[in-house]
Amino acid sequence: MFEIKLNILKMKINKKKLVKLIGILAIAGIIIGGSAAYYMFNMPHRNVQDTNADYSISASALVSEYLENPKTANQKYLADDGDSKVLAISGTISKIDEDLNGQKVFTLKGKSDKAGVSCTFTKETNQSTSSLKVGDEATIKGVIRSGASYDKDLEMYENVIIEKSDIVKNK
Repeated sequence: MFEIKLNILKMKINKKKLVKLIGILAIAGIIIGGSAAYYMFNMPHRNVQDTNADYSISASALVSEYLENPKTANQKYLADDGDSKVLAISGTISKIDEDLNGQKVFTLKGKSDKAGVSCTFTKETNQSTSSLKVGDEATIKGVIRSGASYDKDLEMYENVIIEKSDIVKNK
């Protein structure tokens, strides 16, 4: 009988150690995961304006590449590692909008093009757009996010999307 009580007491001690060990591991996991998340969130962002453009291309040529062969164009302009290519795109401004965040959005599109290039500026680069108007020629540098395509359900063409844009030069 004494041996049974001793075994029960040992099991209680082992359970307490196990619970304590699990608690310590959980706290360590939370601290390590939180530290990694904090580091990733506060990591410096890529400065697109100080980066040289990987490609200089006209808006019409870029749209044509995507409409003719999207897979090849994606391999050329979109990077697998998350750092997409920086493009300098030249074209005629066909539309000027502002998004819900107060950022300017320019669309570069030729008269005969089926789709255009939608360039979203940042709050820091919005002021460089003040002198431009619809019909002006401009070169805009930014990071490509998606290519032009045709949506069969909506029966419309979708624009190439460029983010973190800024004006390179006005013609």
